[in-house]
Amino acid sequence: MAGDWLAARRTEVAADRILDAAGELFATRGVASVGMHEIAETAGCSRATLYRYFENREALRTAYVNRETHRLNQKMTEQITGVEDPRERLIAGVTTSLRLVRQSPALAAWFATSEAPIGGTIAEHSDIVQALTAAFLVSLGPDDPAVVARRARWLVRVITSLLIFPGDDEADERAMIEEFVVPIIAPVQAVRLE
Repeated sequence: MAGDWLAARRTEVAADRILDAAGELFATRGVASVGMHEIAETAGCSRATLYRYFENREALRTAYVNRETHRLNQKMTEQITGVEDPRERLIAGVTTSLRLVRQSPALAAWFATSEAPIGGTIAEHSDIVQALTAAFLVSLGPDDPAVVARRARWLVRVITSLLIFPGDDEADERAMIEEFVVPIIAPVQAVRLE
């Protein structure tokens, strides 16, 4: 007889419930001030149960960022579907990502200037953030994997910078992206004269 075939689903649901509770607290109290005890209480579970799923606060934060990065990437990709020009796709992808983070109180809390830059630190070290950014860059056109990886790390830093130190408005940020990011990430291909 097979084992508990619902075990994996229950684990996923429990972890999501805990991460949802953490997100509520991040939005209202800030990321740095939220402890494991408060998360367990908000999720309606014991601390022992919380620690069964997340060994420490850093593991929980990383899991939260990874989950939300996947969600944000999916929404961003859906919103820029149909933008074919690589330069316009890059601009649309970055500005859409900035807007989606800012619209989410839980995500915006990671980049609050009143706290340590936890969001930037985790984004820099998250394999998921780096991989999804690299995949987005590859969607602009093929390139050497080492170049894509470096550009992805740099683009994460640019986006983090704009989240922590925003431009005057969306038009200002778009102008900065057009002037400084597009020429590096998606330069105009040289036209051969024959």
